[in-house]
Amino acid sequence: MAKPRSIFEEVQGERSRTPTGGGMIDKAPRGARGAVRGWLIALFLLVVVMIAVGGATRLTDSGLSITEWRPVTGALPPLTAEAWQAEFDKYRQIPQYQLMNKGMSLSDFQFIYWWEWGHRQLGRLIGLVWAVGFVFFWATKRIPPGWTGRLVFVGVLGGLQGAIGWWMVASGLTGDMVRVASYRLATHLGLAFVILGFLAWYVFLLGRSEADLMQARRGREGRLFSITTGLMHFAFLQILLGALVAGIDAGRAFPTWPDMNGEFFPSNALYVPDGGAVWRAFFENEGMVQFLHRMSGYLLFAFGLVVWLRGRKSPHAVTRRAYDWVAVMLFGQMVLGIVTVLTSAHLHVALTHQIGAVILWVLILRARHMAQYPVAGSIAKGTA
Repeated sequence: MAKPRSIFEEVQGERSRTPTGGGMIDKAPRGARGAVRGWLIALFLLVVVMIAVGGATRLTDSGLSITEWRPVTGALPPLTAEAWQAEFDKYRQIPQYQLMNKGMSLSDFQFIYWWEWGHRQLGRLIGLVWAVGFVFFWATKRIPPGWTGRLVFVGVLGGLQGAIGWWMVASGLTGDMVRVASYRLATHLGLAFVILGFLAWYVFLLGRSEADLMQARRGREGRLFSITTGLMHFAFLQILLGALVAGIDAGRAFPTWPDMNGEFFPSNALYVPDGGAVWRAFFENEGMVQFLHRMSGYLLFAFGLVVWLRGRKSPHAVTRRAYDWVAVMLFGQMVLGIVTVLTSAHLHVALTHQIGAVILWVLILRARHMAQYPVAGSIAKGTA
């Protein structure tokens, strides 16, 4: 006669025969999150360099030195004296040479040519790094689930950026233009920051597992996320206004602060050459454009402090620190803006101010990410 078994033995036996494992998220294929993240970080850094080189190209008035758009064959610079002379002859046909640089030597032309060539070459390199990386991860099935569309989207934005870059350059090759149209420059720079923003956001997401992100989402600080989204949009507007200032060299027109050559609001701010419509002053008048950039900067700083104070109320130490860094960079960027004005947009100062905008942009995005996916601290470890 079989010995009676305890009910506890039966339950324990069933447990031992039942395979254990995580939930559906843990069972799903993860892809090479770390490797893809490293690739996106490389793209991010290349875009930052691209923005800096683009700024230097504009500040040295080099952007119109290459008068043709040759995405493939243009990768090779002139290699002979005849080729250099041919490129110089093309440049001498455009308004910038005839109205501003008439009499320029070949060596001076080569200086500005190399800046623009380097800028375009960086664009080609970014496209190549994206294409090679995407094909590799796709072919080896290492793209994390749900990420293929996101990675394609980044590539599409990069291709669009190249087309907009030529659209921008083309605006300065005819008529009486000695530089590119400011609104096209703002579009070009704005899209660069959009690309940078998506890359940064994707890097933040890939830095944590899907399970961790889903768990963190439960502690989402909705109001803080919303107000930080507003700050992000405000910062983007300020970046566009800065591009308008750069597009017409308005940063060199009023080298005084806090006034503008002795005035709060420039007396000729609504003046438009050739009797054009008043609305053009918001894009073409140096006084109006710089005034708007200054006022927007003050408002952005004030709003940023409000967001910072709200962020300081977060129960998560990592989130609070993220907003602290936003406040620090807001102050630093405002100081850099003032110094840029006082130095009449000196090359190094102006470039530092532009890189400061990149840093502030990424810090705002990081703080926004922390509000959406907070990192829970520990009282025992002193991280709460």
